[in-house]
Amino acid sequence: MKLLLTSGGIKNKSIHDALVDMLDKPIAESSALCIPTAIYAIPGGARNAWKFLNGQSGAPMCELGWKSMGVLELTALPSLDKELWVPMVKETDVLLVDGGDPLYLSYWMRQSGLAELLPSLDSVYVGLSAGSMVMAPNIGEFFVNWTPPSGGDETLNLVDFAMFPHLEHEMLPYNTMANAEKWAAGMQGPAYAMDDQTAIKVIDGEVEVVSEGQWKLFAP
Repeated sequence: MKLLLTSGGIKNKSIHDALVDMLDKPIAESSALCIPTAIYAIPGGARNAWKFLNGQSGAPMCELGWKSMGVLELTALPSLDKELWVPMVKETDVLLVDGGDPLYLSYWMRQSGLAELLPSLDSVYVGLSAGSMVMAPNIGEFFVNWTPPSGGDETLNLVDFAMFPHLEHEMLPYNTMANAEKWAAGMQGPAYAMDDQTAIKVIDGEVEVVSEGQWKLFAP
């Protein structure tokens, strides 16, 4: 599995080029599945899911010109036979995973069986905000809103670092570098603060920052 973990989607040429390089073919020849699940756990989620799927969210993901697209709603999957969706996921070139609440997304990735499937996929996984954060070991108390039945802030632990997205975003006044430093001080491993012009590329465990903006690595 190849990961492109973004804060604000495919926002610039550098991130776009990284995506095409990971796909190994043009976007126009690639199939995509969009996963909006995380967005339902925040206010206005249903409207924001529609914007994500229709390319109106301001975070470019679904509107890039994919050859084919589908919607994978994780909350529906536990009630379905795996034969109805697992082959489709395995055949798809890229998973586009929306932002929202990372713990809600983590919970439904596990409940649906997608979390177990992810490491075996040849697909490119493209995360947006919470869709990226969910790959970390945990998210930190700063980002806890929806609480899973088990409690805690643990996520999927598919990478060994955590992420603080939307750094210095004009609509998120608490996402400052100072607050990112406080957040990072409470994390156990490496932690990245990243703005919406930044993404983290992970292939076979190798980590590379792709950025035309601001980011910082906090080492433990």
